[in-house]
Amino acid sequence: MNTMQFILVILVALICGMASVLDERQFHRPIVACTLIGLVLGDLHTGIILGGSLELIALGWMNVGAAMAPDAALASTISAIVVIVGHQSIGEGIAIAVPLAAAGQVLTIFVRTITVFFQHQADHFAAEANFRGVEWCHIGGLFLQGLRVAIPTGAVAAIAGTSLVSQWLDAIPPVVTHGLQVSGGFIVVVGYAMVINMMKARSLMPFFFIGFTLATFMTGINLVGLGILGACAAVVYVQLNPDFHDSIKAPAAATNVGSDDDDVLG
Repeated sequence: MNTMQFILVILVALICGMASVLDERQFHRPIVACTLIGLVLGDLHTGIILGGSLELIALGWMNVGAAMAPDAALASTISAIVVIVGHQSIGEGIAIAVPLAAAGQVLTIFVRTITVFFQHQADHFAAEANFRGVEWCHIGGLFLQGLRVAIPTGAVAAIAGTSLVSQWLDAIPPVVTHGLQVSGGFIVVVGYAMVINMMKARSLMPFFFIGFTLATFMTGINLVGLGILGACAAVVYVQLNPDFHDSIKAPAAATNVGSDDDDVLG
């Protein structure tokens, strides 16, 4: 990794850390973060594959109220560097991503505790009508969240090209590595279950099981084919479901028009 790549990796990690609390551009999501790291390091293909695999794990991770979700940004940037620069397998990257996300969860709680100081300082500036001070308090707290991911990522990037990372990974017992890979597979199922539960789309569950059956028993169909079948099924469902169309109501029939009573009264 050259100097320019190292700087760009730090910049990407900084943006991903800030995006993890902004939740607007979604740069902290694994599919985006790993892809950007792969683009910077010259291995976009591996970055996309790793990001897609980690995205399935982090699908149900989200902050709900005061409950903090595992840190997908830190797990994505570091695992992408270890896989691409450290020449490790995708399975190794997934295995280390899960504990990294848990460690990042603790770290983000610590940083959010520090930002309480900025909140009180912003209240002080607001009482004095110092709007510029309030803005800098927001920027300072956001910058700390970026450093929360950038500093650990930079530390790993500095030693990723050496044999030290390989020695550390080789020191992990295979039972632990395999266990983390299996638990990562379970987390994928939990993530799908959380998303489906929030959607509450019970009428669409037959399509879910149809897709699962096709993917399991028809091995000749790849993800592109399944995507095309899913899009076609969605179009057919929308066209045939009356809930997605404006109901056509027949105009109310005029009463007492041309009736026998009118003839008699006339």
